[in-house]
Amino acid sequence: MYTDSAYWHNKVLDFKDKSKPIMVCSCGTYHLFARPKLPTHRPRGRLDWQLLYIASGKAHFYFNGVEEIVTAGNMVIYRPKEEQRYYYYGTDHTEVYWVHFTGGNVKNILRSYGFPDDAHVIHTGTSLEYKRIFTQMIQELKLCKEDYEELLVCYLKHLFIMIHRLIDVKPKNKTPILMEEMNSAVRFFHENYNKPICIEEYASEHHMSVSWFIRNFKEYTELTPTQYILSLRISNAQTLLESTNYNVTEIADIVGYDNPLYFSRIFKKQSGMSPSEFRKQLQPSQ
Repeated sequence: MYTDSAYWHNKVLDFKDKSKPIMVCSCGTYHLFARPKLPTHRPRGRLDWQLLYIASGKAHFYFNGVEEIVTAGNMVIYRPKEEQRYYYYGTDHTEVYWVHFTGGNVKNILRSYGFPDDAHVIHTGTSLEYKRIFTQMIQELKLCKEDYEELLVCYLKHLFIMIHRLIDVKPKNKTPILMEEMNSAVRFFHENYNKPICIEEYASEHHMSVSWFIRNFKEYTELTPTQYILSLRISNAQTLLESTNYNVTEIADIVGYDNPLYFSRIFKKQSGMSPSEFRKQLQPSQ
């Protein structure tokens, strides 16, 4: 299992703070590979709010005692003092990002961004921009550089804005069959991003025309399949640069590039800096 998390002033326990309209308490990610099960049960809930993003796989949530399987492309919101009960399973290859937040005006802020008062599951589609925002929040909360608390709120509101736009503008031809096709494609790309993938072959094997698949996948994720696979490779390379001691050649091979020089060029084009520069800027300044 891969896990990465950060906490405000290293306060692992939840807390309530109404001195500001909204503030980030903690954030992190879980990605299950081999661990069979990761359960969470908080009968009395927490003092803060929680927003979880299912990036890949699926998770099992219980709302009012009823199980609901939440697949990739959805977010789950918990309110203060609300029972939290959910499970991740290794066989589902679940990847989840989460953030806890508190404040004196959270309810009104969420309403202003279109969050329903009583909804638990919000369909947001699968976007690597979500993952980037969560990753940036984790880094900021770890490094605690100047004005980090304000920047954390900016990242959180960026997330709210993206969700608001999707709440107001639904996918044009959203049907259960279409959503399952796109969810399946997302799962397949997450599980095989580091292998050669032919988009034409994938579409043909799933009885879809290439143009129809690309068009609907882009509507669902805001990226073409090729762009999505590339972003997966780069974002996972960033995770490895941050959380491991693998060198650039090893990381290139892990994410699917035989040529480390080509990988470095692609990484710099996508990230604005080379892999070594990216790793260096993560190190706390002395």
